[in-house]
Amino acid sequence: MKAIISQRRMVQAGFGALVFGAIYLFQISLWVILGVGAVTGIIFGKVFCRWMYPLGFIMELMMGSDAGSKQVQMYNYHKLGCPIAWISGYLNRFSLFKIKRDPDTCIDCGICDKNCYIASLNKDFSLFKKGKVDPATQFSCSKCLSCVEKCPTQSLEYKI
Repeated sequence: MKAIISQRRMVQAGFGALVFGAIYLFQISLWVILGVGAVTGIIFGKVFCRWMYPLGFIMELMMGSDAGSKQVQMYNYHKLGCPIAWISGYLNRFSLFKIKRDPDTCIDCGICDKNCYIASLNKDFSLFKKGKVDPATQFSCSKCLSCVEKCPTQSLEYKI
């Protein structure tokens, strides 16, 4: 899984090209793309934005994707105007795949929160602290999976 996560930009570029090609070259309706986005939201959560969206790929190239950058955090946190983001963001709570933490192996180092743009913007959110809101189940989590990739003990997994 970490190998796929580390290649997220390449995956996004490939899927983005397919989405753009489907819309532009084959005149696929945006309703079909919206439907596919909703289905992926039910299964995977809000993955379309960070793994498939052509403009998201271009925006990340222009801004970079360092989770510490306030500019990137704001881009990730506020994806207003995209109906696929609305639908799949709503489905984050109900999706089949979720980011799960194993409390037995977690060392509470906080690296996951440092790499999560939601937790870094709002201190009420945390992937490991008790009494905080889990950002992975929230509307704004676009399943970039930086938290999973950076976890030194593999305590975080993206699974059913």
